Amino acid sequence: MKTSKNRLEKERLTIKIMINMYCKKLHGNKRNLCQSCSDLFSYAEIRLKYCTFGENKPTCANCPIHCYKPEMRGKIREIMRYTGPRMIYTHPIIGFRHLFNKFRKVADYEK
Repeated sequence: MKTSKNRLEKERLTIKIMINMYCKKLHGNKRNLCQSCSDLFSYAEIRLKYCTFGENKPTCANCPIHCYKPEMRGKIREIMRYTGPRMIYTHPIIGFRHLFNKFRKVADYEK
């Protein structure tokens, strides 16, 4: 029996797919991530693990606390700009869920 994933697991899967799509297309890596993309994914996993909001985490663009270092934040933005529109075609459920979460107000996340 399949269990439902929590919010942070879904975020982790979404960012993994985005980084994989980006690396595959722009860095030419078919199976494994390049070192730069692998480092970015590891960094993103750590940030998710220690997110202040936990299960009430907003999308990073809507978050009042920017926990990514400026360099990493720039890389993640670049990846999201590239993969966001493409995810609707390659991973429609994940893409639409991410898109809809982006429009939720930050107040919806506060307890």
